[in-house]
Amino acid sequence: MLASPTLRSAVVGDGVLDDRTRTAVDAFDWVDEDGPDRALLGSTARTLQLLQAPAAALEFDRIGRMPHAEAERVPLSLRIVGIVGDRLGRDRPVSEPVLNAAIAMFAEDVAVVRRDAVDHGLLERTDDGAAYRFAR
Repeated sequence: MLASPTLRSAVVGDGVLDDRTRTAVDAFDWVDEDGPDRALLGSTARTLQLLQAPAAALEFDRIGRMPHAEAERVPLSLRIVGIVGDRLGRDRPVSEPVLNAAIAMFAEDVAVVRRDAVDHGLLERTDDGAAYRFAR
């Protein structure tokens, strides 16, 4: 329900409901126009939106151990490096120590995050190996 902008607006906000949406909302017997769950649903909707934002990693503690499964680890690594790129700027090379320090703010295993970003084309190492560039 919270994933649907129309239903979310109907339950959490002050959205105007058409007949079809009203029927869908009425199907949830635990939700009414002034129900006690309205505040909780609003809070949950805001939290879900925050978790979907690219800066969601900023809301949590540093990651102590990256997931072993590539399907879970790589998107997390790319998200971390994406945030780092936004903060450092993508137009200039970044030295490895600076890049490592920035990644370390999010994850303990800096090398895994950096390697995933290089392997998936988000970072490129400069020819002399002294710095990294963010892919465009």
